[in-house]
Amino acid sequence: MVPNTVIINTGGRTDTVQHYTEWLLNRFSEGYVLSRNPLFPNKVVRYELDPAVVDCVVFCSKDYSPILPRLHEITDRFNTYFHYTITPYGKDMEPGVPSVYDSIATLIRLSESVGARRIAWRYDPVLLTDRYTVETHIERFESMAEMISPFVDRCIFSFVEMYRKLERNMPELVPMTDDDRNAIAEAIGRISRKNGMTVQTCGTNGDFSRFGIESSGCMTLDILGQANGVEFRRLKHKGMREGCHCIESRDIGTYDTCPNGCRYCYANNSPDRVRTNIGLHDPSSPLLIGHVRPEDTVIQGMQKSFLKVRR
Repeated sequence: MVPNTVIINTGGRTDTVQHYTEWLLNRFSEGYVLSRNPLFPNKVVRYELDPAVVDCVVFCSKDYSPILPRLHEITDRFNTYFHYTITPYGKDMEPGVPSVYDSIATLIRLSESVGARRIAWRYDPVLLTDRYTVETHIERFESMAEMISPFVDRCIFSFVEMYRKLERNMPELVPMTDDDRNAIAEAIGRISRKNGMTVQTCGTNGDFSRFGIESSGCMTLDILGQANGVEFRRLKHKGMREGCHCIESRDIGTYDTCPNGCRYCYANNSPDRVRTNIGLHDPSSPLLIGHVRPEDTVIQGMQKSFLKVRR
C-alpha cells in the first residue's frame, strides 16, 4: 500500500470540472485545498497544490467546456491527465450531460490544448436496457470510435456494477450475461484495433485479453508518466478497489454534489441531498462544500514525490 500519494484526483466523487470550475481554479491559484473525510466528517485533510509536491493532477469529467479557457493555469504548471467520459446514453440516462456530438467537439478542443497522449476516453459504465442493447453498444461504439480515436491516448471501459442502489433506481436494467460481456468486449477490442486505439478495462473482473484488451488500470504510474514525459519509481500498491490496478490518489471532491443526475451514479445518494449540498457551496472556500467548522480537526496530508527525478 502507498499511504502518502501525491496524485490529486479531481473527479472521482463529483464532476468538479463541469460544475465547480471557479472553485477548482481558485484552489490551484491559492495553492491548497481541504478535503473532508466522507467516513469521518469532522476530519479534514489539507493538501498543498504545489508542483513541488504534486506529481500529477488527474481530471475526470463529462464536460470540459467550462474550464477550457483557463485550463492552462493548471497545465502550464502541473503534470496532468484527463479522463473524458462520453457514453452512448441520452437524456433518459444522463439528463445533465451534453450530447455525444457536443462532447466530441469539446474533446477535440481539449486534445488540441493538452495533446492526445494526456487524454483517455471513458466508455463506461456499459449497461443494458431494452433501449441500450448489445447491438446498440456495438453500433454506437464504432461510430464514436471513428470520431474520437485520433484525439485520445486510449479507451477505457467497464461493465456496470450491480449494487443495490442501482437496482432500485433503474428497474429497467437488463441483467448482463457472460455472452453479453464477451460480445461487447470482442467488438470493442476489434473496433479499437481498427482505429489504432489502445483499449483497456477499469475495475472489471474478467480477462478479456483474448480480444486485445488490456487490464492494467486506468490510472497507473506508467500511463501518467508516459503522458507527461516523466518517470516514476517502482512502487507496490493494492489499487483503489477490487479489480483495480490504479495507483492510489487523493480525491478533493465531495459525494452527493453532482447535479448531472446520471441514473447509474454511485456517488449520489439522493437528489435532495445534492440540492442541499449545492446550496452550501462557496467558490471561495477551501472546502468544496461549506466551511471549516469549530468541531473539525484539520490535519496536513503527507505528500512525498514518487518521481525518479523531479524537474
